[in-house]
Amino acid sequence: MTAPPDAKKGPRDVVETTVVDGGLTIVTEHMPDVRSVSLGFWVGTGSVDEPESTAGASHFLEHLLFKGTEERSARQIAELVDAVGGDMNAFTTKEHTAFYVRLLAGSVDLGLDILSEIIWAPALRPDELEAERQVILDEILMHGDEPAEEVHDLFNSAMYPGHPLGRDVLGLEATVSAATRDEIVAFHRRHYRTGNVVVAAAGLIDHGAIVDGVVTRLDRAAMEIGRHVLTGGGRPERRSPQGPALRRLVVNRPTEQAHVMVGMPGFDRNHPDRQVLNVLDHILGGGMSSRLFQTVREERGLAYNVYSYRTGYQGAGDFAVYAGTAPAKAPEVLKLITEELDKMAAHGPSESELTAARSHIRGATALGLEDSGARMSRLGRSQLAQGRVPSLTELDDEITAVTVDDLARVAAEVLGGPRSLVVLGPFDDDAFAEWAGPA
Repeated sequence: MTAPPDAKKGPRDVVETTVVDGGLTIVTEHMPDVRSVSLGFWVGTGSVDEPESTAGASHFLEHLLFKGTEERSARQIAELVDAVGGDMNAFTTKEHTAFYVRLLAGSVDLGLDILSEIIWAPALRPDELEAERQVILDEILMHGDEPAEEVHDLFNSAMYPGHPLGRDVLGLEATVSAATRDEIVAFHRRHYRTGNVVVAAAGLIDHGAIVDGVVTRLDRAAMEIGRHVLTGGGRPERRSPQGPALRRLVVNRPTEQAHVMVGMPGFDRNHPDRQVLNVLDHILGGGMSSRLFQTVREERGLAYNVYSYRTGYQGAGDFAVYAGTAPAKAPEVLKLITEELDKMAAHGPSESELTAARSHIRGATALGLEDSGARMSRLGRSQLAQGRVPSLTELDDEITAVTVDDLARVAAEVLGGPRSLVVLGPFDDDAFAEWAGPA
């Protein structure tokens, strides 16, 4: 692999994108002041793309790809990455699955070798499938023992009833137990084709060298497996949620803490007001100076964790407020959350709150992109979701363009819209029956 071009050759674009034959997109960001490289293969398929009968297939496959290839065992892969001081991991979301490695720039060839092999030539051995099946079933049980995490899954099920967005990424015990090797292989061959994959790289790299390295390995895999199996394809077709969210969902658990969530429909990931909602989110519950944190925790000491967040999907989105509190205090916390939502929906934030939020978002964005791994993640996620990587200047301009009038308008639309209540804790089904928010 060639070294990055010398600085004497003059300036160049920091982010570069190339689409090679078969639709594979390769996007890189050159970072001359770091010694590391982060490589990621981003697949545009997640749990939302699974039929209910195979729920959890994306996550199951993510696990299996780490179990080795025809050329290397799982142990050999781990030892090779460890030997150069690297880190390797993967994760599955509702809309994509990512596999990545971070290592020193001099080991970039090793990273490309391993990621290319596990994506395009996994062994998927039957005995390893059975072993990993048990690991995932244990992971599902462990997740159920974490009420602070489970409540967010319950929230999704309430917001998107009957839709794949409402299902847990991990899948169901029944579907994971029933999954066959043939189903997993078919899922891999359908979704892990070049038209549905983005290769992202950031760090001390040269774009052309990364492109050449990926294409060489793709050609090698195509010769062994068959080009028609690897190339082509595209993003999965998705249907947007149609039905209304559940009004109230109370799940009884003998927990020491009550987990309370209030949610409402938000914006999809490409909505023109997404940055307005981003700013509004920070003002309402995005930090220590936010209204919810100050009211619920600082002034009254009713919760250790209280925050808001927004999520944008393809064709759907939501806005949520979460608080964990003592069960006896849950009604009071819910009342305070409702009051803050009502006030923001009616009057919007102040100019000073907007100014502070802008500064925080700018600072957090800059701090969050100081390492190659964060930069690589931005490239992969943006390219999959938007088909391009917006510049940091463009993102800053969008935040700068937000006005208090924009915030008031979006607050009235989103926070003043229909709300859903989800509670996990030691409560009967009819608890909080008197709760009333906008219908």
